[in-house]
Amino acid sequence: MHKVIKMTVLLMIINTLLLCISAGQSTDRLLFPRDNFTLETKTIITSAGEKKVTYRSYLHIPYVSKPVDKDYQSLNVSVPVEIDNITVDASNAPILFVIGVGGYMSVNNARSGEGATMGAPARQKTSLPPVPSGVQGRTPGSISRISSRQDLALASGYVVVSPGCRGRDNKASDGTFYGKAPAAIVDLKAAVRYIRHNKGVLPGNTDRIVSVGCSAGGALSALLGASGNSPLYDKYLKETGAANEEDDIFASACFSPITDLEHADMAYEWNYGSLPARSGLVDQELSNQLKSMFSAYQASLKLQGKDGFGLITADNYDEYLLKFYLFPSADKYLKGLGDEKRKEYLQKNTWITWTDQGSKFTFKDYVSHVGRMKGLPAFDDFSMSQPEPNLFGNKTTDSRHFTNFSLRHSTGNMNAEIDSEVTELVNMMNAMYFIRNNNKDCAGYWWLRNGTSDNHTSQTVMVNLVISLENLKKDVNSWTFWDGGHCADEDPEGFIDWIGRITGYNEVK
Repeated sequence: MHKVIKMTVLLMIINTLLLCISAGQSTDRLLFPRDNFTLETKTIITSAGEKKVTYRSYLHIPYVSKPVDKDYQSLNVSVPVEIDNITVDASNAPILFVIGVGGYMSVNNARSGEGATMGAPARQKTSLPPVPSGVQGRTPGSISRISSRQDLALASGYVVVSPGCRGRDNKASDGTFYGKAPAAIVDLKAAVRYIRHNKGVLPGNTDRIVSVGCSAGGALSALLGASGNSPLYDKYLKETGAANEEDDIFASACFSPITDLEHADMAYEWNYGSLPARSGLVDQELSNQLKSMFSAYQASLKLQGKDGFGLITADNYDEYLLKFYLFPSADKYLKGLGDEKRKEYLQKNTWITWTDQGSKFTFKDYVSHVGRMKGLPAFDDFSMSQPEPNLFGNKTTDSRHFTNFSLRHSTGNMNAEIDSEVTELVNMMNAMYFIRNNNKDCAGYWWLRNGTSDNHTSQTVMVNLVISLENLKKDVNSWTFWDGGHCADEDPEGFIDWIGRITGYNEVK
């Protein structure tokens, strides 16, 4: 009798434990809903022709357990299952992590369908998608009318994740702001942690996450790649209920990254200081002050150029840009035109000399060709009307200066100093901060692109990022598209192929 009672009690204890375990599993708020999807089909345009892709579409999945606003702190996942009626297995495919941020604004995942796609319409199914951004003014027919990067990724069998995130424009009903720095990068890290938390449940190789973005999204992609597992974000991630996982990524792709913000005003004056803006020539005394500050900053980086170029300084940076970026870019473009179109282009651009050896021009003439876009200061402007001071506001203050230069000149107090809290936020939003400190979990692979006619920031911003990574022996693939504008991408298929090479994934030919 006693044995029966003991056995009954033991069975009750075991059942209770099993129920507790089962309950714990079922209440995991960060478990990917593997069976909750719709099956969709779209036609994707490649340079080789059309591809019909059938994929599982998972929409609006919260990636944190304590979201401030789940319309932003949620993501979408697209998993290819058939390509041209051939079944594909994406369980070990690379994961393309698409950052749709522009101007450091928020990305509303609930409203965007498949998530923001760097300017492309959500859920686009047209057979003739728009020409990639940044190619206006190019020779007709020089750019293939092919689908977006994320669609090309699907057509290659990759998993695509499109996260929403908070931004500088988020404002609660009580008037407080909830998307100022570092909210965007915290959310993106939380989304990466969500992916890792669901290893083996969410399709794709969680050790092969590749981020991509342009402009502010490019800066965030660089930041995501550079700041992997940094403890600076821990308290923010904990507050929002991020998964207790690592947030480093395998590779980062950055198009026209608007980064290194605390030095961007200096770099802009080095690049464009002597050119008039739309409102006329900027204050040359202030411009020269910023140029001098750029010289000191560039010297502090101690960057070594490639192929034995030596130390890169403000005095020889123009030579470096010409040799390794501008001349090669112009040469490739002009050689690709054909004799008649090249002759026509050179007649319109007499500042370029063309011979059998390639193109030649001065950096000054190149800069004049591009022209100045922004006033002074270009980013931390005195009136705080630019996006960047708005990024560094807080819950109750919409915008704040983030450089001593602008704070001092706007207040008239030449001894004023940026608060240490703002300085920490500036560091947390700058990929260069983590690269300069050689963060051990920085991504190993980088794809960096810009247009030569992009005057949103100095050409040195992206190239400093490139050289810094090269000096750390990272695998860096960089290029500038001749006459390309902001976020130019004239080789989206090259980017997709690059992902296949660095990840070793070739499931789909």
